[in-house]
Amino acid sequence: MSLFISILITLLFGTMIIVIRMKASKRPASIKGIILPPIMMSTGALMFVVPYFWVTGVDILEAIGMGLVFSLILIWTTRFEVRNEEVYIKRTKSFPILLMALLLIRIILKYWISGSVEVGELAGMFWIMAFAMIVPWRVAMYFQYKAVARGLAKSAEMSERRLKDNL
Repeated sequence: MSLFISILITLLFGTMIIVIRMKASKRPASIKGIILPPIMMSTGALMFVVPYFWVTGVDILEAIGMGLVFSLILIWTTRFEVRNEEVYIKRTKSFPILLMALLLIRIILKYWISGSVEVGELAGMFWIMAFAMIVPWRVAMYFQYKAVARGLAKSAEMSERRLKDNL
């Protein structure tokens, strides 16, 4: 019964995150909005102060590897666009499907590994995996955002010059 409740809660929170991400694409993107999530998530590293959450070196590498694979999928599906003279995250139909697929893969991995790994170590591994997923994704988002914003600034500058030349 607790397994069912745990999966249900995980799916509920995953769905909430997808809804939040979809609503966020209706507002202009910002550097603060791109950088803050990994910074806020980094506070979770304090769990490793407690020996209960310590992870072996091999498990750390496995978690980082999985996180990097997941981040590549997120990087691949995240794009920016210019609307109304502002930079927005481009909504794609595949993004919520991919987020749900990643969530389901994480749930399956968690319950597959949970039989051979202590609960605290498992929590540490999944935090490392999530952090290794979000940091490269957000770094890539930052550079993509800056490139689109630079293009927008150049476009605005060129329009301004044309306007002056026509006067």
